[in-house]
Amino acid sequence: MDSQKVDMFIMSNGKFFESSHINTIRNQLIELDDSKWSVVSTSQFKDPTTSLIISLLAGTLGIDRFMIGDTGMGVGKLLTCGGLGVWAIIDWFMIQGATREKNMERLQQLLA
Repeated sequence: MDSQKVDMFIMSNGKFFESSHINTIRNQLIELDDSKWSVVSTSQFKDPTTSLIISLLAGTLGIDRFMIGDTGMGVGKLLTCGGLGVWAIIDWFMIQGATREKNMERLQQLLA
């Protein structure tokens, strides 16, 4: 794959992934064949900042976890009112990292 296209992808989507994964992503995308490039380049990833805002506003209902695809944890937070508020507060600090990890899992599925 053309390194210029890969660099543009990373510049526009870098905030959706952990900074420690960027080099790995770049190397995988450079080795990617052209047939998969259109799928990867048009994929939408979840925004960690949006996840944080939703977690702050409705974290006790588990909406933040439902949004990133953590259905089990979303149901758990919903049924326990965010672990009586404790789980919701912990997620204020962890939801952005969880969102980035889910984005990485999605990208790995697309590259497979």
